[in-house]
Amino acid sequence: MASSFGSSYSGLKCRDGIFYAGSNTHDLKKWPAQSIPIGHQGRRKCRVGVSVVRSQGADVAELQASSSGPLLVPRQRYCEATHMTIRRKTRTVNIGGVTIGSEHPIRVQTMTTTDTCDVQATVEQVMRIADKGADLVRITVQGKREADACFDIKNTLVQKGYSIPLVADIHFAPSVALRVAECFDKIRINPGNFADRRAKFETLEYTEDDYQKELEHIENVFSPLVEKCKKYGRAMRIGTNHGSLSDRIMSYYGDSPRGMVESAFEFARICRKMDYHNFLFSMKASNPVVMVQAYRLLVAEMNVVGWDYPLHLGVTEAGEGEDGRMKSAIGIGALLQDGLGDTIRVSLTEEPEYEIDPCTRLAKLGMEASRLQRGVEPFEEKHRHYFDFQRRTGELPSQKEGEEVDYRGVLHRDGSVLMSVTLQQLKNPELLYKSLATKLIVGMPFKDLATVDTILLRELPPVEDKSARLAIKRLIDVSIGVLTPLSEQLTKPLPNAMVLVTLDEFSSGAHKLLPAGTRLAITLRGDEPYEELAILKNSDAIMLLLDLPRTDKKVSRVHASRRLFEYLQENQLNFPVIHHLQYPSGTERDDLVISAGSEAGALLVDGLGDGIFLEAPDHDFEFLRTTAFGMLQGCRMRNTKTEYVSCPSCGRTLFDLQEISAEIREKTSHLPGVSIAIMGCIVNGPGEMADADFGYVGGAPGKIDLYVGKTVVKRAIAMEQATDALIQLIKDHGRWVDPPKEEEVDQEPEMS
Repeated sequence: MASSFGSSYSGLKCRDGIFYAGSNTHDLKKWPAQSIPIGHQGRRKCRVGVSVVRSQGADVAELQASSSGPLLVPRQRYCEATHMTIRRKTRTVNIGGVTIGSEHPIRVQTMTTTDTCDVQATVEQVMRIADKGADLVRITVQGKREADACFDIKNTLVQKGYSIPLVADIHFAPSVALRVAECFDKIRINPGNFADRRAKFETLEYTEDDYQKELEHIENVFSPLVEKCKKYGRAMRIGTNHGSLSDRIMSYYGDSPRGMVESAFEFARICRKMDYHNFLFSMKASNPVVMVQAYRLLVAEMNVVGWDYPLHLGVTEAGEGEDGRMKSAIGIGALLQDGLGDTIRVSLTEEPEYEIDPCTRLAKLGMEASRLQRGVEPFEEKHRHYFDFQRRTGELPSQKEGEEVDYRGVLHRDGSVLMSVTLQQLKNPELLYKSLATKLIVGMPFKDLATVDTILLRELPPVEDKSARLAIKRLIDVSIGVLTPLSEQLTKPLPNAMVLVTLDEFSSGAHKLLPAGTRLAITLRGDEPYEELAILKNSDAIMLLLDLPRTDKKVSRVHASRRLFEYLQENQLNFPVIHHLQYPSGTERDDLVISAGSEAGALLVDGLGDGIFLEAPDHDFEFLRTTAFGMLQGCRMRNTKTEYVSCPSCGRTLFDLQEISAEIREKTSHLPGVSIAIMGCIVNGPGEMADADFGYVGGAPGKIDLYVGKTVVKRAIAMEQATDALIQLIKDHGRWVDPPKEEEVDQEPEMS
């Protein structure tokens, strides 16, 4: 038992039922072995307990169970600081002359999609990628033919003047890894399938001796590659994928971030035993929430054992377009805000050179945040959950006696979207209703699945503008909230409007000029002194809008927001909180997506926040609305459209992934609550579809296998019939609905 627990925290040792910390057990406190369960679902019989580690002359470090497993980590040690962005200190890893680590810029990379055996096509794609600014490029190497081709690829690139380091992507093939290590600069191995057989999702029972033998088998298979990398000066990435954990790891630790970390650590311990340190880690998942938890857990474990290896960040199978960029921004951006990450890849179902731009934008965001050390004054954080998702849900509005309208619908329990509406938009009510995604019946608006919950009218129409006011009334009648500033409501009163006041206005009592019972929303920055925030205790605000001006370059939105949420939870204030992000003119579309995902997404993945409000004068209404809803869905809050887990393609892909993905999306995008995995091959197939209801996976050239969850239900379907067969499978399981028919609306010039 001691060895297994020691593998989770190498500083702990067991003797006669007592656990000790550190190498000198005489200097450290000891605890009885009796309280916290070890193992997954009772498959390991021993139990241990640890609450506090106290070393001689050192601070007390509180340990807590994390991520549904036995791993114990210091409560606040997954990053350098929780109140500001400080880049995590790491060692330097050298990859063919490109250095990765905290003393160097955040490196950007991508992966080729060509057949590796097609040397010319692969070389041309690598050159395009390098010309776009990538620091590294990965190439899939699945067999001996591909490994042999790698020598020609490397030599041809050198002859053409390209020295960009090349990374071999290895699954299931230790012998191939040994071969390609002779010419490529770095080897990526997947600990889930390098030495273990392909997962069958079976529950396995192990004794301590059985498990130790499995570890010895891994060492026997893996150590020759470590020796080869040492000999040739190659780097390595130990890259765990949530979707391809082995049955052994899942049986022992669960299909969880905990299992992902332990899977990687098994290989890292072998590297360290052989005095090989030129490696880095990754913890990828298609679910940004799981991905963030896994990386935090990884760093927390490294902090416990004193490791300083760099991190490669990525959300795998993110998809395409804004959705793919948003998912990546949520996961990668959240970690960058905490100073974690040394190289990144944005996995998109697009041409690989298109990944470089969002990668570069994210890297710039992370570097700037750590350079400026954006943050707030230190504060104690007690309530945020780092390693598991627990949402702080604000108390939704309730109906008060005597109110003429129903305010219960102005916010949504799974996450709300607010939008700013102009007087110009009120001139064409039907077009406005359509842009808010209401369902139109004879020109009248009704709420639908993805309807905007509340609108902000910064300027109210004159009292005599009956048409505009009727358009607003029809929204209020179907429980769409209408917010307006205090000054507007005082000069041009709008019946049943909610009034937006600043914290200063509320403190001054200016809101008391309004009729009694008027519903208030309060806007604030999040970094106000606690004495100023105390006035919230006297408020019954319907919501808070968290709005830190973008002109403030030293204060971090993420850390100011965490501080506010800590204050609210400490004082049991359950206001719903909306993340209000305002962007200036000239903000590029991709910058907005990546910034919003990194800032608001970093909070939503921790369950902090009840909605999104995006404003940007240069961008159209529909883009802002869909981006906000996309963020909520990417953070696993509110599902308003079909969810796709779509791999970015590589040399293993058995069909035109971009073309097929577009075809499937065109026919299935109207199925909110349904998740479809579109996978080019089986390498990350069944496991990566853990989040998916249905799967479309390349099984052989021209043939598709269909899955329900992780189970294959139809094999070798001709590609020409596969999309229709997928739709029929969805119908057979009762998840299909026909696409809605929309009423036509008279168009006017596009609204801003």
